[in-house]
Amino acid sequence: MESLRGQLLIAAPQLADPNFRQAVVLRVEHNEDGALGLTLNRPLTTPLHELWQDIGGGSCPSEQPVFSGGPVEGPILCLHRQADVAESEVLPGVFFSGERQHLLDVVRDNRQPFNIYVGYAGWGAGQLEGELKLGGWLTVPATDDTIFRDDSTDLWDDVLRHKGRAILRDTLGIRDFPDEPEWN
Repeated sequence: MESLRGQLLIAAPQLADPNFRQAVVLRVEHNEDGALGLTLNRPLTTPLHELWQDIGGGSCPSEQPVFSGGPVEGPILCLHRQADVAESEVLPGVFFSGERQHLLDVVRDNRQPFNIYVGYAGWGAGQLEGELKLGGWLTVPATDDTIFRDDSTDLWDDVLRHKGRAILRDTLGIRDFPDEPEWN
């Protein structure tokens, strides 16, 4: 089995599941037991400082958004760049944490960038592989710029466009793409 850890899953345009319609999910863990990911483009209306007070983390001046990590209810999770409080490295320089003390350290240090997620996307053994075979997802390598993007509103469109260009480049040998096709 080839691990998709550190890859982005891009919901295929025909994927109708409301939990994943136009979702971009970072694979945080992927092995023979299943997969865990965080949805990068589902900001919640609750800012971090409100969530932080609710979980007893004390004061937090941050207005940054909190994201819905996926449909599986559960812990508060974090992607960040602080190796000293990481539980795993998702890709070079991007770390994952879920332990309460590590989350407290990341938020209190306020060393940007970091993203906080409530819940996660999860797949059982073989489930994700089946969905990939059926064409429900496309994959591209993740970058820290994609993960820590200031505005995730157009993330699905942008990564899908990037994937399409990569396919054209590899299949047809097209090297350069104009920003606007009518400029061609």
